[in-house]
Order: sequence, then structure tokens, then C-alpha cells
Amino acid sequence: MSDSILQIRGLGKAFGGDWVLEGIDLDIRRGEFLTLLGPSGCGKTTLLRLIAGLETVSAGSLHLQGRDLTPIPAERRPVNTVFQSYALFPHLTVFENVAFGPRLQGVKGAELRRRVADALETVKLGELAARRPGQLSGGQQQRVAIARALVNQPLMLLLDEPLSALDYKLRKQMQLELKQLQRRLGITFVFVTHDQEEALSMSDRVAVMNAGRIEQLDTPRRVYEDPASLFVARFVGEANLLPARVLEQRPDGLSLELEGKPFEAARPQRFEPGGRVHLLLRPEDLDVWSPEELRRQPEYQARALAATVEEVIYKGAEVDLLVRLESGVQVAATAFFDEEDPTLEYQRGERVFVTWPAGWEVLLPFEDAS
Repeated sequence: MSDSILQIRGLGKAFGGDWVLEGIDLDIRRGEFLTLLGPSGCGKTTLLRLIAGLETVSAGSLHLQGRDLTPIPAERRPVNTVFQSYALFPHLTVFENVAFGPRLQGVKGAELRRRVADALETVKLGELAARRPGQLSGGQQQRVAIARALVNQPLMLLLDEPLSALDYKLRKQMQLELKQLQRRLGITFVFVTHDQEEALSMSDRVAVMNAGRIEQLDTPRRVYEDPASLFVARFVGEANLLPARVLEQRPDGLSLELEGKPFEAARPQRFEPGGRVHLLLRPEDLDVWSPEELRRQPEYQARALAATVEEVIYKGAEVDLLVRLESGVQVAATAFFDEEDPTLEYQRGERVFVTWPAGWEVLLPFEDAS
């Protein structure tokens, strides 16, 4: 693609005969924030290390702006990596930590001072240049590590779970700062995390990885709202998976049997009649009605599923509910306080009905979801 900066084709990595990464095809775009998301052991850090040159390629190729990266050692690649541990030199000042890389490249004098000052100003740490890492907060140390990577003027910045050591409040703050920094600089960021909320909130695109392969590469919204597989649906966000049976395939959608009731789904997927599917619904997509409320909503009555409230979890601006359908399937729902329903009063054991807007469901091929 014309706007890609890195082309990855058939990339694989084996350790002792075991393939931990296999058949990776990926175009990373110029100036984008791309996140590699997945559970521990899925291969995301290995992929990052192959791009950085910290691991040797077992199969496939990487081309950065048309140049084959495979034979180029890590220290000569126009990419830099920010690690989880930051790896700052404790005996050096912030200035000397950031200056370390350019000094190795032979940069001296006024040019060195200018580049270091620019890098520290970029991460808003210019006034702390004389301090040592032990005198900085966790967030400040992380920004020094970023400045040390940026001072080498890389084409790409690789970030390997750089926020995982921070507490929750600082982590949220640094997520915003990183995203704003990437937009301001306009260089490509490749970010590794296992935190799905972090990936969704920061990225232009997300590559969801599982067992050494990319399951889905898409915008955060499409990954969440239209997952390509059961794994993606379950890993990214909370998912209700209702088993259904296909009754008929029609040009405009599907007729299903759901909870013993006929159900029409206006979805483009094709499934064989008689086969089983998962109907995916996010908790925030669901509405929970009392019998009296449902009687005032005639458009939902034919689609409503009877249920019993099992748990009520108050969270301030919202209430999380666990309800059990008549089939025994447990469903999570999130109800939000607003001017139309300022109380949101539910009781354990209460009889309710569950509905959702037509077309908000996602259909996936049936797999054992246990």
C-alpha cells in the first residue's frame, strides 16, 4: 500500500523447532499508532523484537521503506525501542541518559546539546535535565526513556508495554500523553500491550494476536463492534454469547431460533440452515425491563427474553447486572443513570426482560465457548 512504511510478509520465528510466530503479513502505515494486542505468549513482543532486530528472523521478510531489514543489525536500524523497565543508567543525569545514543553515533558539541534539549522539551522534561533517574517519578522516568529513543530521530518508535509498571491514575495520564505526543511528532508508533482498554483508547489500528498469528487487524471500533472471531469477541471487551440455531438463510439476513423463540437477524453473514451460531451482544447493548415497562414498549415485546436478576453491582454512574435467562445462560447487562431513569432500582430474584436494538447483534460461527 502506498502509505505503508513497513511491509511484513510471511514472517515467522521459531525457538528450538517450536514456531511462536508464523505467517505474519502486515503493512504498518506511515504516521499511525498501531497496537499489537493479545494475551501473554501470543507472539506480540516477539514480533516487536523482530522489527527492532533484537531477534533473528526464521522465515519471511521485513522491508522498511523498501529496504530489506533482515541483514541489518539492531543498532543500525532506523527504529528505537522503549522497554517496560525503561533501562535508564542510574548514575547518569537525565541529559546524559538521553545523550548516550547520539554520542555513540559521533554527535558532539552544540548539535548534541540541541538534539538532547529538543528531545527533553518534546516530553516536557527540559527543566529536569540535571537530575538522576532515582530523583524522578515513574511517569517522568518513562518520558526520559521516550526522549532517549526520540533523540536518535527514528522512523518508527517501538514500545513494549511501557506503561505496565505505573499505577492506575498515572497510567491513564500517560496513555493520553503518549497519544498526544505521537500525533504531534507524526512518526509511527508500534505499541505492545495485553490491556484491551489501553489498545482501544490509544490506537489508530489494533492487531489482535493469538497463538502466533494475527486474528484481526482493524480500527478499535470495528475490533470491538464487529469482531472477526470468537477469540477476538471474548478477548476485547466483555461479551455475551447466546447460542442460536439457523432456521433459514434469506437475502436480507437470517431467521434464527434463540432461546426457543424465532428471531430475525439482519446480518450479511451466510450460515447453513440447521447449523449453530453464537449471537454476540455487549453488556451496554442490552436493555433490562420490568414487566410493566415492557408493556409500554410494544416494538420490543416480540424479541424480549425472560430472565431473573442474580446480581446487582452499583458503580456510581452505572449499574452492572447479571441476569439468567430461562435456558440457564447467564447474561451481563450495563444500565446507565440518566434523566429518564434516575433510580435504576433492581432487586436480586426480580423477574425482568432483556432486549436490544435490532441489528446490534453480531453473529459468529459456533465454537465451544467454555
